[in-house]
Amino acid sequence: MAEETRKNAEPDGSTIAEEESSVTETEEAPEEAAGAEPETGDEAPAGEGGAEPEPEVAREVRIVELEAEAADLKDKLLRVMAESENVRRRASRDREETAKYAIANFAREILSVADNLQRALSHIDADARAANEAIDSLASGVEMTERELLGILERFGVKPIEAMGQKFDHNFHEAMFELEDAEKPAGTVVHEMRKGYVLQDRLLRPSQVGVSKGGPAADQAAPESQAEGEAHPTETAKPDSQTAYEKQADAKSEAGSAKGTKLDQEL
Repeated sequence: MAEETRKNAEPDGSTIAEEESSVTETEEAPEEAAGAEPETGDEAPAGEGGAEPEPEVAREVRIVELEAEAADLKDKLLRVMAESENVRRRASRDREETAKYAIANFAREILSVADNLQRALSHIDADARAANEAIDSLASGVEMTERELLGILERFGVKPIEAMGQKFDHNFHEAMFELEDAEKPAGTVVHEMRKGYVLQDRLLRPSQVGVSKGGPAADQAAPESQAEGEAHPTETAKPDSQTAYEKQADAKSEAGSAKGTKLDQEL
């Protein structure tokens, strides 16, 4: 019993070795921890200066790209809206023009009826109407028909062109011939063969007219008429070109008279 108690009391060799190794590990652990702390402190600033700026640059680049994309989309949107507005205005204008000028072809064709009615009235003599009651009644009926037709055309925007006595305008008149008329300014409408018409503000058919020639120009007729209406001046100053023309005419007449006198002497 005493020996067993002694054996139990004496420590085993392996147990002592394990205890020593555990003590050694416990002493080394604080040293490793103390040695690791400075390394952690040295690496932290490197992470702050090198790793974090890269996301900031990428974020700024992304913002610039998004702003450029937004500007491009805004420009495309504005262009699409402008094109849509132009299409809407064009369609509205076409619709208005169609409503205004839809009857152009029909009105142009129906004008021949008005022309025939006018020709029929122009061929009825006033004396025949006064002598024959039937002819007068017939002419009155034709006049009423023409008046009603022109009234209907006018309600739809078809109006005649007043050409007589007006200055020739190639936009509304069609010159068929010229007449010698010294009393009328050159380029004045003195005869109307066929009446012209307009639909709203657009020419439907031009007036076929005769134009005067031989008289003074239209732009000179007004100043001459004003000069004639003045009471105080007794004579109107003649332009240099007219004076030169008169001198040339006098010289020609004198030369002609001289030739006539020489011929008489020879005979």
